[in-house]
Amino acid sequence: MSSILASVGDTFAILAQIDDPTPEPPPLADKLLQFVRYATWFALLSGIISIIYAGGRFAWEKWTGGGLQSPKMVAGAMIGGVVATSAGTIMNTVLAL
Repeated sequence: MSSILASVGDTFAILAQIDDPTPEPPPLADKLLQFVRYATWFALLSGIISIIYAGGRFAWEKWTGGGLQSPKMVAGAMIGGVVATSAGTIMNTVLAL
């Protein structure tokens, strides 16, 4: 029993000597960051295209007198854009806790 306590004490002594480690990027981090940049660009582009499409559909629905479904599309695209652009801020906040 005393040998277990001694080894636990040694482990705590070793861990107490470790300084605050500096973060180091993992292997292939540059490729992963490039992929994230491409995905962000694609998300923003798809949001812009969906807002343009919904705006055109809104004009068509107003012109033909049909039911208005496009305002929901515009609102969905804008909410999606807010979530997509604030994802980095949300993750930084969560990881900082």
